[in-house]
Amino acid sequence: MAKGHRSQIKRERNANKDTRPSAKLSYARVPVQKACFVLDAIRGKSVTEAIGILTYSPRYASEVILKLVKSAAANAENNNGMNPDKLYIEECYASNGPIMKRIRPRAQGRAYRIEKRMSHITVVLNEK
Repeated sequence: MAKGHRSQIKRERNANKDTRPSAKLSYARVPVQKACFVLDAIRGKSVTEAIGILTYSPRYASEVILKLVKSAAANAENNNGMNPDKLYIEECYASNGPIMKRIRPRAQGRAYRIEKRMSHITVVLNEK
């Protein structure tokens, strides 16, 4: 069990918090595999370059991630006082969310399951 008073434990836990600007989208209706195709294309790029890539990408996930990158850039500028021209994408990843299970009627009274997958997408920025 942890030692110390409750407030002391909280203070120590909050001291180790990550201060990099980030944005997270939970329950995005995009499968992780499809989101990762887009995330791999922008990882390590500057924010302006990433916005250009996402704007002209034909994938549906790029629209969702474009909104997320713009949000993370706004967080960096407003909350952390960072220069938007020097920002780059340090981390971006997608993790599995819940799965909506649906039934598709098939021939001879059978039913096939359709799984509509969701993901949690996170974008973390940093300054060069």
